Amino acid sequence: MPQLAFSASFWEEYEQLEKHVRTGVRKAMAKFQKLSAAELHADKGLHLEAVKKARDPRMRTIRITDYWRGVVLAPDDGGSTFLLVNVVQHDKAYEWAAKRVFSVNSATRGLEVRNVHAIEQITPLLEQVAENAPRRLFDQHSDTVLRNLGIDKALLPAVRSLTDKAQLEAFIPVFPEDQCEVLQYLAEGATPEEVWTVIVSQRRPVDPGPLDPRDVSTAIANTKSRIVVVSRPDELEHMLSQPFAAWRVFLHPSQRRIAYRDSYSGPVQVSGGPGTGKTVVALHRVKHLLGQVAAGKSPSILLTTYTNALADILQENLGLLLDDPAVLAQVEVGTVNSLTFKVLREHLGRVPVAVDDAEERKRWRAIAKKLDFPWTGEFLMQEYRHVVLAQDVRTEEEYIAANRRGRGTTLPPGKRPLLWQAVSEFTRQLEAEGRSTHLRLCAEAARVLREQSHLAGGYQHIVVDEAQDLHPAQWRLLRAAVPEGPDDIFLTGDPHQRIYDSRVSFAALGIAVVGRSFRLRVNYRNTEEILRWSGQVLSGQTVEDLSGDCADSGLAGYVSLLHGASPSIRGYRSEEAELTALVERVRQWLAADVPAAEIAVCTRFHQLGAKAQARLRASGIESVLLKDTPGADVPGVRIATMYAMKGLEFRCVAVLGASQAALPFLPAVTPADADPAQHAADLLAERCLLFVACTRAREGLSVSWSGAPSPFITGLGGAEETG
Repeated sequence: MPQLAFSASFWEEYEQLEKHVRTGVRKAMAKFQKLSAAELHADKGLHLEAVKKARDPRMRTIRITDYWRGVVLAPDDGGSTFLLVNVVQHDKAYEWAAKRVFSVNSATRGLEVRNVHAIEQITPLLEQVAENAPRRLFDQHSDTVLRNLGIDKALLPAVRSLTDKAQLEAFIPVFPEDQCEVLQYLAEGATPEEVWTVIVSQRRPVDPGPLDPRDVSTAIANTKSRIVVVSRPDELEHMLSQPFAAWRVFLHPSQRRIAYRDSYSGPVQVSGGPGTGKTVVALHRVKHLLGQVAAGKSPSILLTTYTNALADILQENLGLLLDDPAVLAQVEVGTVNSLTFKVLREHLGRVPVAVDDAEERKRWRAIAKKLDFPWTGEFLMQEYRHVVLAQDVRTEEEYIAANRRGRGTTLPPGKRPLLWQAVSEFTRQLEAEGRSTHLRLCAEAARVLREQSHLAGGYQHIVVDEAQDLHPAQWRLLRAAVPEGPDDIFLTGDPHQRIYDSRVSFAALGIAVVGRSFRLRVNYRNTEEILRWSGQVLSGQTVEDLSGDCADSGLAGYVSLLHGASPSIRGYRSEEAELTALVERVRQWLAADVPAAEIAVCTRFHQLGAKAQARLRASGIESVLLKDTPGADVPGVRIATMYAMKGLEFRCVAVLGASQAALPFLPAVTPADADPAQHAADLLAERCLLFVACTRAREGLSVSWSGAPSPFITGLGGAEETG
């Protein structure tokens, strides 16, 4: 009987198919479980046929519906394994299949695919550009070395024409997977011996035997990182019923080279836009480090992030990746605040109660009024956070000498003693009440660890996800919790998703990432249509990079491998009309067989979220608040604020209330006359908040408002005004 295998490219597209198309996929695949190879070719309903003018004669298409076709790689060597690689519309299926060729990598012996049509078009252009280049990217490696690592004769001309890493990254979607990963390692400075150890030896069979380029079945069996083989009908149905869960910890080749590098000499920074797999890389780095930690020390790795909701997701996904409880026990998953409480409890026996942002702002306003200062309470609070706590300033003398980089209001040294009175008054009030702020607690915990290293901390490795929103005080705590050395800190983040205006300088904090920074540019979550529209929200903005050293290079160069419908961007004359349209939009998604738990409605404020929930429930649509932490098995559309959506993803997202009054929310923005630099930073944080909300959507995005639209949306493509 034939065996059926699925490629990663199929899983990435499957969830976006309409319900009747997915039903057709199930029916077609079931035949591969029941019929012989001869019966498959004879089945008139399946219509397994060769692709005319295909560059690879083994390419076949099968009928899914009248309008949709599946692309299948069929064995022509007497083997029995059929590989489903794509399901697309009729004409696109034949076009896709005609341009691609599958081959067996001579080094890894895995199956890989290339867009041979694109490569043949690209190569002459590369060669033309390379003629005048002073050097080429792989000049230091001979053809023999490249061939030994699996670079084949057909790809070699294109490889020899590459002049920089940017060109290589641009062609990731069309180059063969294993070969592309080898080239990426070499481009980052790895030696051929290191590449063999990290990539080839890990995938090459122990006893590969003679190379047979026609042996598809064996090559598929050797490609576990990108292909899954299904042998039983119940296994097929299980995987098709939950494809996203099955692949959400899947590591793509461009990410594997970072996650599974044997060792780094110090801290590592991985940045990238939304959906580029930063969190997946962090999880796999944890898995790799677990193979190196000293036995008998538990926990030896801290996996940390910004919020409890994100920590819960990391814990869940780590469980998918590691199914051994003894191994999982070596990893502590939690927030930086939870580490703070752990340290202070061990040191003090108790932790002071932290005031929230609203209470802190109220206190600073009262102090400004009491002392009759010319500065606002907001200015005092920002000065305390971005100068005093950020630089761990403890005395008036240190504050007078402090660097106020990034603060837009000048403050001559002669006036700083006056402002220090406000800081002293603020801390005196808190201490008298036995209270503190979250960041002040972090600063205290960092001091404790530096002075008493035998307390909580002492991890062998720390892995940080969503690093862009951590404050310098939190970074000092993490720095103190792990000894400096190889593989001490591994951090991932995206400066374009910075919504809390936390400015850092890694070098000043003892976290030097120079020479160990990587950028991921391939988006595996959002469709190209969602990514491009959302990117316009940040167009023209200058964003400081993660390490605080310079301006980030921006979103240029990010690409998505997925395509879908354009986002719906619409305004309404009233909130009532907007809520009515929301119900209809959610019904459309549900009718397309999107589970309710994979739909999210996000708003700037809780009040509008509560109205949305009430309207959905009144219309017979289940909904739950994300802040109530519903488990994955709890049905219902998720309702959340934009802040709570950080780090999450859903198949479909409705961004509600994107109006002029909400984005930007002026009470959250420092007035320009009080501090122009902080004013600009606050506006950027508001833009980033909308960007984060929109990029939570994998395939369906709706953005709406009532009244006047947010200025962040005005002028962007696709906006409509309805009644």
